[in-house]
Amino acid sequence: MSSSLSKIRQVSWPLVALALLVSGCSPAPMSDSSATRATLAANQQVQQQLPFSDTTDFELAKRGLIASAEQVELTKDGRTLWASEPFSFLSEDAPATANPSLWRQAQLNNIRGLFEVVPGIYQLRGFDLSNMTLIEANNSWIVVDPLTAKESAAAALAFAFEHLEKKPISAIIFTHAHIDHFGGALAIASKQDVVSGKVQVIAPSGFMEAATSENIIAGIAMGRRAQMMYGTELPVAADGYIGSGLGKGPVMGTFGILSPSHSIEYTGETINVDGVDMVFQLTPETESPSEFTFYLPQYNAFCGSELVSRNMHNIYTLRGAKARDALRWSGYIDEARSLFAEADVYFASHHWPLWGQAPIQDFLAKQRDLYKYIHDQTVRWLNQGLSSDEIAERLELPASLANNWSTRGYHGSLRHNAKAVYQFYLGWYDANPANLNPLPASQSASRYIALMGGKLAVLNAAQQAFDDGDYRWAAELLNHLVFSLPENSEAKQLLANTYRQLGYQSEAGSWRNSYLMAAQELLHGVPDRGVDLLAFREVLAQTSVDKFFQSMAVRLKAEDAEGEDTKVLISFSDLDQHYLLWIENAVLHFKAVTLTASTPEADVHLTLTQPMLVDMLTGQLGIQQTLFADELSVDGNPLTLVSFFNLFDKPTGKFTLVTP
Repeated sequence: MSSSLSKIRQVSWPLVALALLVSGCSPAPMSDSSATRATLAANQQVQQQLPFSDTTDFELAKRGLIASAEQVELTKDGRTLWASEPFSFLSEDAPATANPSLWRQAQLNNIRGLFEVVPGIYQLRGFDLSNMTLIEANNSWIVVDPLTAKESAAAALAFAFEHLEKKPISAIIFTHAHIDHFGGALAIASKQDVVSGKVQVIAPSGFMEAATSENIIAGIAMGRRAQMMYGTELPVAADGYIGSGLGKGPVMGTFGILSPSHSIEYTGETINVDGVDMVFQLTPETESPSEFTFYLPQYNAFCGSELVSRNMHNIYTLRGAKARDALRWSGYIDEARSLFAEADVYFASHHWPLWGQAPIQDFLAKQRDLYKYIHDQTVRWLNQGLSSDEIAERLELPASLANNWSTRGYHGSLRHNAKAVYQFYLGWYDANPANLNPLPASQSASRYIALMGGKLAVLNAAQQAFDDGDYRWAAELLNHLVFSLPENSEAKQLLANTYRQLGYQSEAGSWRNSYLMAAQELLHGVPDRGVDLLAFREVLAQTSVDKFFQSMAVRLKAEDAEGEDTKVLISFSDLDQHYLLWIENAVLHFKAVTLTASTPEADVHLTLTQPMLVDMLTGQLGIQQTLFADELSVDGNPLTLVSFFNLFDKPTGKFTLVTP
């Protein structure tokens, strides 16, 4: 199997996290990847508990198929970005190395082609992580969510027009501010098309802010964690990467963005695009900081965007982000259920549609109650003094939700979502003073090992736990041992084997990937990749410059900056914007200023263009090269500028997570 075909992953969706996924390297081979008897028994129990005889979802996922896209291969600069062939093993029954429920979801997400939702609404599914939807207007097409990359969007649209009438594009709808829903926009329309009014771009209020700046401050750490969550080093295989639950994986090609020409500002706002009425519902701060759903009266169809999908979503994402408001999320679903009660067609940004008012109302009710149940019961138990770990261990869904396929934890999970609700209200501290200022693992691990009788005693106890199928306890013991003796190959091998079994049993794609990636890191080290921001140049070019200064502030090397008081004035000649940057108390401050006689005096004045700033950020230009660029001028000592910029870290994201 080509290593290039294995890098098909889902990210949801900080830009720097995606950059880590794009940079690429060959996945390390799995070793000792067989499932144990305990894992086989656990997965057989799942097979017995859930209604696998119900094939309704497979019928719905294939309904309306116009043309199947059996073989998809997308390339860029001679390399394969995405291919369908590596997932062919999913046609088989679930192996012992995969939770059969997650396997079933992976099979459903592997159904690929052009589908008629109803006459006039069509979906392209399986070309990327998300769906592209085409809505037929009087003389044009409306494109909803143009996938992750230019390459996948172009291929999907070309495939559609092999079977549908080729008409111009009159509008692009961005349902929310995650890159798998806007990154392929430049394959659909150009910036000039939007500026001229030829193509409308319709997005929820706050879209550009959310799309270009989400997680830019902590993006390096999030990107490294995203490698774990999305299994970037795993081979596409029955004992490796099988999917994310939300879809197969994004196409890591050329990314872009278009500024909206119309922002939806309130629920109930209605617009007409070439004869098609669209009624919008704003749902901010749920799955995305900026998001909407919409209803098409003439088609009696409701687009649920990613407010609802055919799995449990993340109230907290393992890559790291602010915990989402589960109660608000549930409330917006209930509002949609009421606002669009007449809908007899549901389609969304992921997964497959649903037909009929009663099934749609039932689906929305269960999605609504899923998030409210997790919220309410977590708060109930935290008010009785339980910690987040205790709540996660205790919480179970009622049978009506637990046995329903669309509320299963394929993307989020019940346990980490319960902890997210706890975090949303109470934060990290459980009020037990023993946890107020504990020793870090790198210091406490060796003391635990000594108290437990030394490394051999701990290794033997962990081996016994592994043999008994008690993998959570084995992992806890071995984690102490690895943090105490990170070069101990026996401990690392056994912990890797333990993580694999936990991964094979996991129903959530994020958990499976995290466990299997941890096994890879233990045996093969940290992935040899850094942050490749160049792939995001078009997106970063739309990011406000103050966000870059915020990013600089969190990279200041305080130990080197103590006592520094350098002031730098930066002017953007193409934007007519000016910023004063200064260091005080080992803190970087910045503010927008107007150039007047009263402008605070700076030690050095740098004038450049925003594209030059982006080139510096993406590594195209270093500070030394920048100083000699024609578009740049320096008023003052250039060495002062060099010294100033040398005060900032240049993090690569190459740090360990499962070893000290």
